[in-house]
Amino acid sequence: MQQFKPVTKQDGAKLRRYYKDCNYGLCEYSLGTKLMWKKTLHPAWAEIAGCLVVRNWDAGGWNFDYPVPGPEGDVDAALRAIEAYCLEAGQLPVISMVPEHKAGELLGRYPYVRVSDIRTWRDYVYYREDLQYFTGRRYSGQRNHIKKFRAQWPEAEVRPLTAENAGAVEQFWKDYEAEFPKGDNAKALDELKLAKKMLKLAGKPWFTAGGMFDGDKLIALALAERCGDTLIIHIEKALYSYTGVYPAFVQAFALAFGGNCQWIDREDDAADKGLRTSKLQYGPAKLAPKYRFEPMNELMRHIKEIPKVETARLTLSALTEKDIPAYNALVLDQERNRWWGYDDVAGLGGPVEERSFFDVARRDFESHLAVNFAVRLEGKLIGEAVLYNFDCRGGAELGCRIDKACAGNGYGVEAFTAAAEWGLYKLHLGRVFAKCFKENQASYKMLSACMRKHGEDETFFYFEKLV
Repeated sequence: MQQFKPVTKQDGAKLRRYYKDCNYGLCEYSLGTKLMWKKTLHPAWAEIAGCLVVRNWDAGGWNFDYPVPGPEGDVDAALRAIEAYCLEAGQLPVISMVPEHKAGELLGRYPYVRVSDIRTWRDYVYYREDLQYFTGRRYSGQRNHIKKFRAQWPEAEVRPLTAENAGAVEQFWKDYEAEFPKGDNAKALDELKLAKKMLKLAGKPWFTAGGMFDGDKLIALALAERCGDTLIIHIEKALYSYTGVYPAFVQAFALAFGGNCQWIDREDDAADKGLRTSKLQYGPAKLAPKYRFEPMNELMRHIKEIPKVETARLTLSALTEKDIPAYNALVLDQERNRWWGYDDVAGLGGPVEERSFFDVARRDFESHLAVNFAVRLEGKLIGEAVLYNFDCRGGAELGCRIDKACAGNGYGVEAFTAAAEWGLYKLHLGRVFAKCFKENQASYKMLSACMRKHGEDETFFYFEKLV
């Protein structure tokens, strides 16, 4: 399984190799957001196929940022790696905070998917020139506030924040807390703590830090990060006692540090009414959506119970408690199952009990992970066919094993073909795939009789059957 490493500031240079040129235009695709909210989202990262892949923890499960490619990055390969990682972990591959211009690719990738676009996730994104110049009637309010501010503090100016300003920054936080209007808001206080901690990274080359000074007194500060053509504002604070300081500072900071970027992202509003009102007043060019894709497999969409499938000689149906003795004998036949490709006993993770394998099969179906068909001859269980490894892209793997007493009669081909065609034409899969060990000539002949060979490696031959 792919190894992910928790994001730390020591990883900053490695992550910035990807984020510095990333044009997704969302605050989640930045080092600052990963560091600031790491105790909430627990981000971990890996480099896969030339892409940065970040795994987050949210709402009791993993979700993944859309891969950020480097110069030679292969996003499709990175997505396949995410899908394989989730498949191995027994969960669905949730891709979250997907930028709008990438959403169509995922809609085309997953046949069945739930898509969310929650209003409070959206970032406030502005044209750089709008915040630099506040031109036009819609910005008359900002210009009036700036005019009043300049009348009282004409010498106030924005300068870069460096280590030499440590004393001024410390005093700013004291002044800010003294007039902080949300002192009884636990969420706001937590965010303030994070902001103070993040500002200590101002000296790092990854960030741009600036402050507005009234003489030697710091009256506003901000920490930003350039990602592609967007300047992302991670922290933006000012002393409320300086009337008009916010629009004056927003404009002056954009002029000083906006450079030639196209956009300025002032992040989301965290469902805070005051923040929403304020950020809307600055006339965002767009509220950038962030899509969450939760792929589903065909079992989740179409199947409530395992059906009965009949062939000329066989019946495929759900396992029952009456099958337990015969099913256990099938599963515990070590000599025959050495070619099965999966160790049922080790997979239990505990002692073998009478109902162990039956219960695993039942739970896998209830969890939408697999369909275990009992293969019956004249009502007696003689094997099983299993559809599993649903990849959420229209594919599933098929395996089949027949009791040694019934081998050599073509029952494997018959059961395998029936299960594959049920998957393709009743479950609405687009592809059924299978593999066999190269030494297993019996399985090779069986698969060749009902599927198309699709490659090989040092260990396996691979086969597939398409609609």
